[in-house]
Order: sequence, then structure tokens, then C-alpha cells
Amino acid sequence: MRSFYGVTLANGFMLGTAQYPSPAILADAFKRSVASVATVSLRRESGKNRAGQAFWQLIRDLNVHILPNTAGCHSVKEAVTTAHMAREVFNTKWIKLEVIGEEDTLQPDVFGLVEAARILTEDGFQVFPYTTEDLVVADRLLQAGCEVLMPWGAPIGSGLGLNNIFGLRAMRAHFPDVPLVIDAGLGLPSQAAQAMELGFDAVLLNTAVAKAGDPAAMAEAFATAVRAGQLVQAADPIEPRDMAAPSTPVIGKAFLT
Repeated sequence: MRSFYGVTLANGFMLGTAQYPSPAILADAFKRSVASVATVSLRRESGKNRAGQAFWQLIRDLNVHILPNTAGCHSVKEAVTTAHMAREVFNTKWIKLEVIGEEDTLQPDVFGLVEAARILTEDGFQVFPYTTEDLVVADRLLQAGCEVLMPWGAPIGSGLGLNNIFGLRAMRAHFPDVPLVIDAGLGLPSQAAQAMELGFDAVLLNTAVAKAGDPAAMAEAFATAVRAGQLVQAADPIEPRDMAAPSTPVIGKAFLT
């Protein structure tokens, strides 16, 4: 398992904490998923009477790595301010950086993303940028100090899976030594397995589990798929071919005359 800023995770499953029907279901989903990372938005905190403290304690009790995010931020200033607040709350250098640029698709503002990444890395953050599969943007993020890239599979919450297989495969080939995480758009465990089969190091998702009829069962299904995809990648699968190839050798076969 590849390390993320020097941290080697137990597995490649990162799971979000929003939209669950209840705290108990959230906790059960994480238990069955054995996810190694929980992402959480600082916007759950209420300034009045510190109403979010019970939620924060629940997240801490999951006993996983915490990856705060800047979900919902639409400007560099907003994202940077949110990141600083998250560092104080969670006492971590990790930050999943989101700078949203388009409302309908929630596509990242890649120009603002690179700028915010540079500001935060210079301030000691370890940035996990939510980006597209664009290779030029990826290179700019690495130059800005990021050591991890998190390209989307599809728009957040869409469940469409991996929309650009060519682009994602090219990113994996172009940056062989960079930890890559598919972030957003996964709707089925088979899509998570596909991401891992492409050689990605982890997947991050939320809606597909939280909004399922049985979130805990879906979390376990995704965990199994991630593990299967990792095993496939490690096993060096055969290349597809156009023609059939006999699985039973014909050499030495008896022929009746």
C-alpha cells in the first residue's frame, strides 16, 4: 500500500461522513467498511453553543485517520480559511482541498485550486486536492507542493462511476510514483473495483453509502470491492485480446481415427 505523506494506510478505502440517516448508522457503516480514512466537513460545526461537538466526538471515536475537507468552498480565500479552522479543530496537517467552480457539476475551479494548494502547502498543510484528470493541472498541483492527487471519477453524488477511463489511465501512467485517489462519482462497488484495477491507490466516496437503503451493507460491499481490485492489480491480470485462446492445451491431445 502506497503511503500518503508518510502515512501507510491499512487499506485503500476512504469514506465520507455526511448525509447518514443517524449517527448510529454512520458508526455501523464505518465498522463494517473498515475504512482507513474518514472525511469530514468543518461546516458541520455550529458556532452557537458548540452544537457540533457530539458529532466531532463520534468521528474521533471511529479510530481512523481524519481528513478534513473544504467542501462547499467556492473561492481561494474561503477554502484557505476553512482549512486553517480545520487544522485547529482536528490537530492535523491533512486537508482535502475543494474549490468548486461550477454549480451544476461541482467541477473544481482548477485555477483557484492550484493557488489555494500553493498557499496551504507553504503554510505546512499536506494537501489532498480534489481535481480533474487533466494532466497539466495535475502537474501544476505537484509543482505547488501537493504529494497526492484526487481526480474525480464523475460529478459529486452522481453515481456515474468512471466517466473518462482514458484520462484516468493516462494519469496513472503519467504519474507512476504519485499516490492517486479516485474522489467523487462512484455509485457501485464494481466501479470502485475498476478504479483499483486501473492502479489507483484508493477511492473516496460518500453518497453511494450514506444514501443507500442499507448504508452499512453498502459500505461492506465497497470495502470488499476495493480489496478485490487491489488483489487484481497485484496479480498482474492478462491482457484482453480479440481472438479466442484455448485454456486447455492441445499438445498431446488424443485423436480418434
